[in-house]
Amino acid sequence: MSAIRVLVVEDDPVAAAAHAEYVRRLEGFELAGVVRSGAELATFLHLAGEGTGRPEAAVDLMLLDMNLPDAHGLDIIRRVRGLGLPLDIIAITAVRDLQVVRSAISSGIVQYLIKPFTYSAFSEKLGAYQDFRRTLVEQASATTQAEVDQAFASLRPVTAAALPKGLSAETLRAVSRLLKELQAPTSAIEVSEALSMSRVTARRYLEYLADQQSVLRTPRYGTRGRPEFEYSWARRSAGR
Repeated sequence: MSAIRVLVVEDDPVAAAAHAEYVRRLEGFELAGVVRSGAELATFLHLAGEGTGRPEAAVDLMLLDMNLPDAHGLDIIRRVRGLGLPLDIIAITAVRDLQVVRSAISSGIVQYLIKPFTYSAFSEKLGAYQDFRRTLVEQASATTQAEVDQAFASLRPVTAAALPKGLSAETLRAVSRLLKELQAPTSAIEVSEALSMSRVTARRYLEYLADQQSVLRTPRYGTRGRPEFEYSWARRSAGR
């Protein structure tokens, strides 16, 4: 999958620099730019004046502060949506007003991240968006119900508190991504080698995903000794 190009829209220079650095640290993401006002944003996206087409430097994802000095985030979202620009928006803001949150959601944002937050929270939100994009946005023109369900589920990843003891959300996401990328079923040994973890640990995550019906678990025939299972991401068989 090509790198996701991210535009940071933030008026506070310290926060803007921090968010830009966070994006640079994430694998699979690329910083498209940083703007600090509605006017700068309009220029960047070629929305000002006669420019109404797709910007030369394409943007896939906008990280939007809802309180800019010359524009409110909701107005920007509506303008972008009204022009049909093909980009997704994550609101990154200190605004906690429920009406604003509801309006932002109804306007089509994919995530809402409340300041202040840690890099871990930031990476979790963007990691979930990356899974969403991989699952649905970059599929062919047609999709299946299972793929749609999985795409929306990826935007709300399982939190560490909801996982069984000893499992982490970050490792679970890594195992899930690996299985999504593989074209053939894989074993616990192969997962452990690919992700540099023990076979026992890999099996625990694979079994958890199988119990959640995200992964298909089938016997691998033709192996000597103790029976071995192989695992594949469930959505690949959904359209058969």
